[in-house]
Amino acid sequence: MITTIIITALISAALGALAFWLVRNIILKRRGNDIIRQAEQEGEAIKKEKIFQAKEKFLQLKSEHEAFINEKNSQIQKTENKLKQRELALNQQNSEIGRKQKEVDSIKENLKTQLEIVNKKGEEYEKLRAQAIEELQKVAGMSAEEAKNQLMETMKSEAASQAQAYINDVIDEARLTASKEAKRIVINTIQRTAPETAIENAVTVFNIESDEIKGRIIGREGRNIRALEAATGVEIVVDDTPEAILLSAFDPVRREVARLALHQLVTDGRIHPARIEEVVEKVRKQLDDEIMETGKRTCIDLGIHGLNIELVKLIGRMKYRSSYGQNLLQHSREVANICATMASELGLNPKAAKRAGLLHDIGKVSEEEPELPHALLGMKLAEKYKERPEICNAIGAHHEEVEMNTLIAPLVLVADAISGARPGARREVIESYIKRLKDMEGIALSYPGVTKTYAIQAGRELRVIVGAEEVTDQQCEELSSEIARKIQDEMTYPGQIKITVIRETRSVAFAK
Repeated sequence: MITTIIITALISAALGALAFWLVRNIILKRRGNDIIRQAEQEGEAIKKEKIFQAKEKFLQLKSEHEAFINEKNSQIQKTENKLKQRELALNQQNSEIGRKQKEVDSIKENLKTQLEIVNKKGEEYEKLRAQAIEELQKVAGMSAEEAKNQLMETMKSEAASQAQAYINDVIDEARLTASKEAKRIVINTIQRTAPETAIENAVTVFNIESDEIKGRIIGREGRNIRALEAATGVEIVVDDTPEAILLSAFDPVRREVARLALHQLVTDGRIHPARIEEVVEKVRKQLDDEIMETGKRTCIDLGIHGLNIELVKLIGRMKYRSSYGQNLLQHSREVANICATMASELGLNPKAAKRAGLLHDIGKVSEEEPELPHALLGMKLAEKYKERPEICNAIGAHHEEVEMNTLIAPLVLVADAISGARPGARREVIESYIKRLKDMEGIALSYPGVTKTYAIQAGRELRVIVGAEEVTDQQCEELSSEIARKIQDEMTYPGQIKITVIRETRSVAFAK
């Protein structure tokens, strides 16, 4: 009985589970069909939307393409219109050229006819001229060649006097018009430049705290001082001067190396030959760096760019060179500023003038080919380091050793003379100064009729006294010009020299 009940229960449970499963499957199948149908509806909607968007995009691209095509067509049409207009203009020009060619041909024919007529007239004229010359020779009693020579001599004398008068008029006019403007430019340039006066010499004084250090510098049996002189190339003078040692050398770079080396040795306290060589080599490298820095700083101060590094180094070396006691770097900076000022006043390029003025004396600090004049050597260095031709010409021509080809060259020459001739700029050796005065007087005395010559105003003026019986007033003017020209060609001098020719007639009588 129990078993039957259990079996019945199991069967009932199985039937219930089966019924539940069937019902569940039916429900799930219906739900799946609904989901599929809904997904199909959504997919259809998305499909329709994408198709619509694609159609819109197609229409947009189509309209843009049509607009682009229309624009290109309009441009092509405009180009075709321009070409047609140019073609019409060329056709008109060709027709005009053809018409003018016909006119030129007709003019050529007329000229040819007229030339034939002129040739015939010329032949007739030559015949008549020959007959007239024969008649004149018979009347005058001399040949045509004799009359021609006499006329030429007369014309030469008249032309010489007229030429001298014309030269005097031109010189006077040039003085009136140019002298005032030139003075204004030069004076303004000098006033706008305020350089220092010359202070360089061939001796440097090294100050020490006490005379005990002199013995340490000399060393045992003079070893230290000999090692220092050999390493630096400077003569070191240790005498009775209290608390001072003299460093003597014509090369300022060597003197500076010796001064800095002594300063480091005295400060450090270790002074012996090995230490001296080490310090001198170290100081020499430091000085090379300082030279390069000085060159760069100078270029920056003057606003000059693009210089070769070797030229910058040469500019820095100018700081330790002097010319007649004038520091070469200060002189070159001064010349550069003067050139730039005068170039601005004259409407030229001030940057190029300043560049040429700064580089004009680089030949003085170069160790290459010392037998060349410094102007030519500087020109070669500028050409070597790819400077512009006008800069190279200005450097080479600032002492008139090459021909001046640019307007910058005379500016550099004038600026160099102004910088060297101003009061206090340079110290000149008395022997060369006296020799220059004697050379000036000797040049003037070499001319006939000159009786006495006097160089006055420190060589700025030359007074020439001539004999009244031997030289006329007209010849005085010619003589002053010739003497000035010869001095310019044969002498070198700062500034300018005024030549004054004096002719005096004295009539003396005695009343008794």
